Amino acid sequence: MSSVPSADVRLPAEWEPQSGVLLTWPHDEGDWKGLLPRVEPALIAMTVAISQRERVVLACSDVAHTQALLENTAVLARNVQFLPVPSNDIWARDHGPIAVLREGRPELLDFAFNGWGLKYPAYDDNQISRRLARLGAFAGTPMTTLGLVLEGGSIESDGHGALLTTSRCLLSPNRNPHLTREDLDRELHRLLGASRVLWIENGWIEGDDTDAHVDTLVRFCDAHTLAYVSAGDARGEEADSLRAMEAQLHAFRTLKGAPYRLAPLPLPEPVCNDEGRRLPATYANFLIINDAVLAPIYQCPQDAEALRTLASCFPDREIVPIDATGLVLQFGSVHCASMQFPQGVLP
Repeated sequence: MSSVPSADVRLPAEWEPQSGVLLTWPHDEGDWKGLLPRVEPALIAMTVAISQRERVVLACSDVAHTQALLENTAVLARNVQFLPVPSNDIWARDHGPIAVLREGRPELLDFAFNGWGLKYPAYDDNQISRRLARLGAFAGTPMTTLGLVLEGGSIESDGHGALLTTSRCLLSPNRNPHLTREDLDRELHRLLGASRVLWIENGWIEGDDTDAHVDTLVRFCDAHTLAYVSAGDARGEEADSLRAMEAQLHAFRTLKGAPYRLAPLPLPEPVCNDEGRRLPATYANFLIINDAVLAPIYQCPQDAEALRTLASCFPDREIVPIDATGLVLQFGSVHCASMQFPQGVLP
């Protein structure tokens, strides 16, 4: 755990009032070739649920294709904006801009995106935020482009200065090799207003290719509650790492010095692709929107328990299950595929 002074900038919590959500639609090239019929139902369901509560910005390689898919659905059309933007992949959490509040006014930070540490092509994804801004997606909200590599899925904010992240991701050598942990503490303070960085040293999900993004493992549900992936009675390296993470979470303290309320989420039974490769299915990858939580499910026995746990963490929000079996084919889920914006960002 590291501490630095507070700043005049704040990274809002996900449960704060939102103006809308960015989704990037898949195209039948690259990794999603041949998989569109399996992944698009999840994105349609997400668009419908979000549009009924707030704005949706859809970054589309083929606008006409996406519009046709959403016809004759329950989508609230007036809340959906289609913008023609090329992309490599769909993971808006990591290539979309991160919104902060500076003295209460929203600003967008366009961090560098290098394909999760140079693992995948990212030439178009790294330009999505700027291209969307040029198309007027953000209603003139100021945007700053930065050289720091930082993915939205690697950080989690309580809105009051506490920031969760994992050392496995932020300290990986292919992201910011010139920066030490102390350097990153300072950057997270300067850019996001983090007064405390809670570094998670353990925990990973088998099949994950992000170097342990925190949004696959541990999430703030409010300033006092952490929902996290629990190993249960599983055995093996993955389970051991999750138990070590759980022990560290028990040691964490809130800004007022109290232990966090911990809400364990089950580890789904193994979800595999057609070749038998284990996929990183996780219930921690939920998205909080206005009045609801979009909760990933994987058509397995643990779905019901995960939904009950999330309902207990968000008693004032509707829990909307999203079948994420298509999303996870390319190693992501509901939160990975979305980036929310606070009030004032979208027109």
